[in-house]
This record gives sequence, C-alpha cells and structure tokens, in this order.
Amino acid sequence: MGSGRKMWTAALLATAVLVNTSACGSGSASGEVKLRFSYWGSGARQKMTQEAIKKFEAQNPNIDIEEEFSDFGSYYEKLATKVAGEQTPDVITLEIRGLREYADRGTLADLSSTVDTADLDGKVLATGAIDGKQYAIPTGVNAWSLVVDPKAVRDAGQSLPDDTRWTWEEWVGLAAKITARSGGKVYGTQQAFNPAFLQIFAAQRGETLYKGNKIGVSPNTLKAWWAIHQKLIRTKGSPDAAKSLELAAQSEDRSLFATGTGAMGMWWSNQLGSISKASGGRQVDLLRMPKVPGAAAGGMFLQPAMFYTAAAKSEHPAEAAKFIDFMINDPGAGSIILSDRGLPASSKVLAAVRDKLPESDKKTLAFLDKIKGELTDSPAAPPKRASAIEAILTRYTNEVLFGRMTPDQAAQKLITEANALIAG
Repeated sequence: MGSGRKMWTAALLATAVLVNTSACGSGSASGEVKLRFSYWGSGARQKMTQEAIKKFEAQNPNIDIEEEFSDFGSYYEKLATKVAGEQTPDVITLEIRGLREYADRGTLADLSSTVDTADLDGKVLATGAIDGKQYAIPTGVNAWSLVVDPKAVRDAGQSLPDDTRWTWEEWVGLAAKITARSGGKVYGTQQAFNPAFLQIFAAQRGETLYKGNKIGVSPNTLKAWWAIHQKLIRTKGSPDAAKSLELAAQSEDRSLFATGTGAMGMWWSNQLGSISKASGGRQVDLLRMPKVPGAAAGGMFLQPAMFYTAAAKSEHPAEAAKFIDFMINDPGAGSIILSDRGLPASSKVLAAVRDKLPESDKKTLAFLDKIKGELTDSPAAPPKRASAIEAILTRYTNEVLFGRMTPDQAAQKLITEANALIAG
C-alpha cells in the first residue's frame, strides 16, 4: 500500500545477508522502560498515533514509547539498516509481504500467548502466523474492491451493474460505453495492476498466486488477465497503455477520480474515504469484483492493512506485547485511530468505534459485512522475497501492453524469473 516499491524491494533484499538480530529497548536512568516503536505514514497518522501513545503511557507510567516514524518510501530501507546494525526496534510495523522475510531470520518474537486475540477473526489472525507461531497481530482489515462513481455512470446513460453476477466482459463493455457516451471526456475505468487483482482473478479460475515457494498462477491465467487490460485499451474503456501504467503508479489524489475523468477503478476498500476526498467529495461506492463465467468463488478476501510485531531479542518483551495489546484491543486507542490502519481487527473495538467512523468508513464496513459470507480465506504470508514480485509483474505487463513481448513469451519468462527469486 503506497509508493516506494523500489526502496522496499532493495530493503528486503538487503535483509537476505543479515544475521539474527537484537533489539535496543533499554531502561532509563530512572528505571523506566523505554520501547522503540517503528511505523510509517502521513502527518495525520503520526498525530493520532502520538495521541494513542500518550494514552498508553498515562496508563503505564513506567513505560516510555519512543517513536521511530518515517514516510512509507523510506521506511523499509531504514528498518533494514537498523536490523543489520542490531538496533531492531522493540515493536515493528510490517506489511504481509515482508512478514516471512523477517520472521524466518529470527527477527520477530512469537506473540501467541502474550497478546489477547480473542476478539480477532481467526482467519485474519492466521495471516500473521508462520509455522505455528503468531509473529504478527493484524491492526485492521480491508479488501481489494471495485470503486464506482454512480453519477458518472448515470451521466453516460448507463446503469449500475448487478455486482453479484457481472462478468469481466460486462465490466469491459460498460467501461467502453461510458467512455464513448461521454465523448472521451470521462473514461469508463482506470486500470489496476496490483497483485491483489491477479490473486482474485486467479482464484476465480481455481488457482492461487503462490503455491508454496512457487508461483501458483498458470501461463493461461496470466494471459487471460493481460487480455482484460488489452481489451480495455483497445475499446477505449481506459486510457492508453502509457497513461494507464502511469496512473497505476500514483496515489488516489492523482487518479482519474481526482480529475473527474473516471467512472470506475480498483483500490483497497479502506481507501474509499481518500478517493472520495480526492474527487471533491463526490459519492463513490464499492462493488464486488467481476467474475469469470461459472466461477465457483468470487475470490475476494480480507487482508490485514498492516501488522504489529515485536523484536525477538527485545530487552522488554512483556512491555512490547502489552503495547501491542493496547493498540489492538483498547477501545480508547481505537477511538483515536479509528480506521487509519484498516477497519479495526478487534470486533470489540470495532463495535465501540462504529458510530464514530466517517461516513465513507461506515459505507466500507457495510460493504464488507454484506460480502462477508462470500469471501475466501485470507491468504497466508507469501514466500520470502515475494515483495519483488510486484515489480516483476509490472515489468512484464509493460512488455505485453506496449507490444514488446507476446503474452505467451511474457507469461513464461515471468513465471521462470519469479520462481527463481522466491525459491532462492
């Protein structure tokens, strides 16, 4: 989620040569416990996190939380440097794509018996477990979804689809009609190339993105996925290849929604509020992803927005676990953080803050409640070095969309390269 993919990849590759590391939490001269807490985000996230930290420190006067905050683009590079220098923070925020990398190298503690997880969805909690050990606790959840501007669809003389049964062909056709009816002023959709999209598409075809330490997606599924992108461009349902790839690398505030020139797109569900804000406050809604005809499952899933983890060699493991427990389970902390780290993973906290959520988050919550029974199991942590797969997928997608490789060539090369990377 976010930018800085190159730095993130470089940081993870750097950890490949690291030895097991230790944390640097320490006691102060007055006997207080100092815990170092690393996380990334915006200024708004930092402000609300600081407020939650003050609340925790007031309840635990013997514990002092020292922030190690940065923007997302530099976060993982800085974290890798700290780990390499045996300066691992006591509490570390991670995404699912980096979890196995750090867990397998002995950086993370097993939190199985130290953090209360009774109010967390078991399937979501399982995403933070590796080989029977609970290395990570999810902060909140979201789902990769289709976002639509209902007014833009109606203005183009079209109707919103029945998203319980629509197909990819129907989505592409709707996008093309919207572009045509608007005279090219509004594109039917902005394209997306996120691995989550491919993961959902593959699940509809009975495949998984990963199968152990190998890519689980077949060449035929990759080719079919690229064919959707190609047809959107060919029918002008989306901008051309160059513009589509440029847009996909940018945040919501530079999307087609932000310029009033797009009717649909794909994002994580917890981005609905920022998309609405970027569009000038227009109404935007969430829809189920289209399906492959005859698919047994829609393939949508809940994914933790991020995790809290603790250093395996922290000098203060009990206090680190206590802070994570507070951030996950305390309704007071939840009332401050709200949905900033995804809709709260704790059902108790979610119930406590439900009425305080912004309208866009209430809409997201209602959508997730509606589709809950249709969701597939949340995917487990991907293989080590899987974070680099997004860059590989983007590179070969570029080759296909610009006509420099045939889909057959690109599919074979992608699978070969990706398998070599994650098996190493």
